[in-house]
Amino acid sequence: MAEEKFVNAVRLDKEKCMGCTNCIKRCPTGAIRVRNGKAKITKSYCIDCGECIRICEHHAKIATYDPISSMDDYEYKVALPAPALYGQYNNLEDTNILLTALKYMGFDDVYEVGAAAEIVSQMSREFVSTHRDKWPLISTACPSVTRLIRIRFPNLISHLLPLEAPVELAATLARRKALVMSGLPSEKIGIFFISPCPAKVSACRSPLGITKCDVDKVLAIKDVYPILLPLMKKAALNPDDLASAGRIGLGWGQSGGEAGGLLTDSYLAADGIENVIDVLEDLEDQKLTNLKFIELNACRGGCVGGVLTVENPYVARVKLKRLNRYLPVAVTHGIPVDAGYWTREIKYEPVFNLGSNLRESMQMMFKVELLEKQFPGTDCGSCGAPSCRALAEDIVRGVAKKTDCIYVLRKYIQRISGEMHDMSENPNAEYLDDDPEE
Repeated sequence: MAEEKFVNAVRLDKEKCMGCTNCIKRCPTGAIRVRNGKAKITKSYCIDCGECIRICEHHAKIATYDPISSMDDYEYKVALPAPALYGQYNNLEDTNILLTALKYMGFDDVYEVGAAAEIVSQMSREFVSTHRDKWPLISTACPSVTRLIRIRFPNLISHLLPLEAPVELAATLARRKALVMSGLPSEKIGIFFISPCPAKVSACRSPLGITKCDVDKVLAIKDVYPILLPLMKKAALNPDDLASAGRIGLGWGQSGGEAGGLLTDSYLAADGIENVIDVLEDLEDQKLTNLKFIELNACRGGCVGGVLTVENPYVARVKLKRLNRYLPVAVTHGIPVDAGYWTREIKYEPVFNLGSNLRESMQMMFKVELLEKQFPGTDCGSCGAPSCRALAEDIVRGVAKKTDCIYVLRKYIQRISGEMHDMSENPNAEYLDDDPEE
């Protein structure tokens, strides 16, 4: 079965865009250009990491997700709180308080993503131990990292852990439970994931490795956060017994939590997209050979650092650690499930290729090399591209021109000015009509 077209969750608000170049320097895949005074996102390059949202002072980069009002579209509603949600609140000592508040908010039931994370941890331990030939296996819990590997590191695709992310498994199990509990048809049941980042929005709308994600709507933690605050005070008086996740499950909300659930010391955990890329490059160069597992999170601190959260990621990690003191190691474990594994192959998507075939790509690459030598190499971004090489590639692709570089343009203007002066002194002289674009 062919994979569905990737649906991005990060978009540009052109009215707010001031044409600055902060975003093009921050984007890890070079997906953004500034043309005609406005930024433009190349969707096929974008991995929805949210770095442009984080850096944009004008709030012109926006994450797409569903409004709270979408809860009205369903008769029976189930909330899937991400582990990162627990790290947003002060003095939370009982997860049942937060879960009960979600029911006060209007949800008929809650299914903790942390509970599914504990099942995935169990499945991961089994898979890692029986697939030594694929070591080190790379976590697929962060959609930005999985997509980054798919478009930029094709040689590492075989190392991807072929398991659904906890939210995907949680949605499947939550829907099964809701069908029994409500007696309603599936279309009247809404599964709502409360997300810390836009990457998980895109993962729910265009999942990799599976045909369909059972999440119907994705809400942002920052939207749910203020609604739950007063409801948690009420819930604290008499919370329901709803908790189904322990330390391992909630640990997935921060960097190193997933790897900790594997119960092994042979792992590497890195967070922050720049660090992730460094690790992937080292792995591609076969510098990391004595590891069983690699956990990578695009956001600093892990999911608690997502751009849809409200708390400082490092403060949120402290809060999760404090909360975990009151929890058992695991609650949802030893439960056999007939879901959780990928059902279709992940394939390389060559979005960065210059040509349609190897010969054409080599010819275009040669042109890029020649063009790049004509630029100053300062990577100033004034041309609207993140680097001189990126500008050269854009020119070869036919979407930019040499005079977009202010240094080339200045030299051209100086030459024309000099020639005009000479013509005024000697009008009968002949001059070459050089095109700066050639």
